[in-house]
Amino acid sequence: MSSPTSAPVATPGFTPFDGRLAVGLSGVLIAALTSGINDRVTEITLIDTLGVFGLGHDEGSWISTAYAAAEVSAMLIAPWLAITFSIRRFAIAVTVAFTLLGVIMPLAPNLQSLLVLRVLQGLAGGALPPLLMTVALRFLPWNIKLYGLSAYALTATFGPNLAMPLAALWTEQSDWRLVFWQIVPAGFLGAALIAYGLPQDPQRLERLKQADWRGALLGMGWISMLVIALSQGERLDWLNSPLIVAMLTGAAICLPLFLLNEWFHPLPLFKLQLLARRNFAYGLITLCLFVIVATAGSAIPAAYLIETHHYRPQQVMPIALMIALPQLLLAPVVAFVINRRWLDSRYVLATGLALLAIACAGGSFISSEWIGEDFYALQALHAFGQPMVVVPLLMNATGVIAPMEGPFASAMVNALRGMAAVVAGSAVENFVTQREHFHSSVLLDAVGSRLHSLSPLMSQGSMAELAERVRAQAFVLSFSDAFLALLLVIAVLFFILLTLPIRAYPPQPPVTP
Repeated sequence: MSSPTSAPVATPGFTPFDGRLAVGLSGVLIAALTSGINDRVTEITLIDTLGVFGLGHDEGSWISTAYAAAEVSAMLIAPWLAITFSIRRFAIAVTVAFTLLGVIMPLAPNLQSLLVLRVLQGLAGGALPPLLMTVALRFLPWNIKLYGLSAYALTATFGPNLAMPLAALWTEQSDWRLVFWQIVPAGFLGAALIAYGLPQDPQRLERLKQADWRGALLGMGWISMLVIALSQGERLDWLNSPLIVAMLTGAAICLPLFLLNEWFHPLPLFKLQLLARRNFAYGLITLCLFVIVATAGSAIPAAYLIETHHYRPQQVMPIALMIALPQLLLAPVVAFVINRRWLDSRYVLATGLALLAIACAGGSFISSEWIGEDFYALQALHAFGQPMVVVPLLMNATGVIAPMEGPFASAMVNALRGMAAVVAGSAVENFVTQREHFHSSVLLDAVGSRLHSLSPLMSQGSMAELAERVRAQAFVLSFSDAFLALLLVIAVLFFILLTLPIRAYPPQPPVTP
């Protein structure tokens, strides 16, 4: 690991912390978590809700795609809008809009109106996680800033893993409309807490004269086109689809133009110059790769149990809760531990990566006999390892960011993290599918000659049973391969940790003259 190049310099300008600010931060946290949970719950329950709307799978897939594209796009522009119109006003507006859209969502009369509502809700919901980081960086005093960042870490560890239990609750134990209405109490509570607790910073409407409209258009363009290509690529057969080719080509054109515009714009959405700071660059790279590991860590066991043993979401619930619930305690505990000058947070991060590596190595031994209980130990390792990675990397990345640079950092971190989540979901799904096809071919070739000689003696039922057993075994092998692939990602994370970041110290009190 690299040695520190200089001692940390404390940054003045923090507002004094009081109880009202804690209430306001809690409101933003509730709203941000509700946004992330809503995204995952509606995606998990998509099959159950499509029938209610009279939609097929192909039509319904666009509902998730539209939301994801709008959500990640909003993460790009939300911090800029929040500073321009005031964080408090903007946070209240998007939280209320997000909640009200959830109220009317089940009342949509057709696919077109449902897609419009999902896009609008995605824009409102995607704006909330960046606000949480912006508030933590701008308003929290030095002595509790790490605890604010640990609250933000919950959006990456707690929220996504709570979605499966809630999906099971609403689809199997209650009214399907609660899939959309579940956000209403938390949404209005979050808005009320924000209105009470967040400081009222002034509007800065003069920023509109320098608005980066070109950057917003290019940035939202490449994000939306790439999300569409990734989420619809497998269904439309990738490069054999003119739509996917057009989306990938458009994203490839817009992305470099966006980066070039941001480098020279006086008031950009992405302040690319921040990447010159090693720890910030490290935080971005590590967070994006970590999202792949965290997403797959919960998705693979659930997919295996659903595919191989036909589990319902309610039966998968304990697997997700094994990761989700401990985060409420472990995230602040990790913040407490690394908030010590004598402890190098990089060693805590390395320990977290080691726990995740052990979990993935154990998962690679998966067999068709595994049931839900066999994943408990692996999920416990994820529960401890994930906050030990996320909280230290946030401290490393944001320690080189001044409070007034918080919106720039928040836009980059959240937009790339949101895109990484889309990439992770697409990568896991496509990897498992491709490996299943490969293993099916190998297994069928291995038994082909024997099957040919025995086929006259076998009934159609026996043949079908054999084909099903081959398919099931191919899926098991593909899930094992997926765990091994995650080990490669973790190995890359270890290499980056050993070479890129310098030591980061906890936030320090302001320097007084």
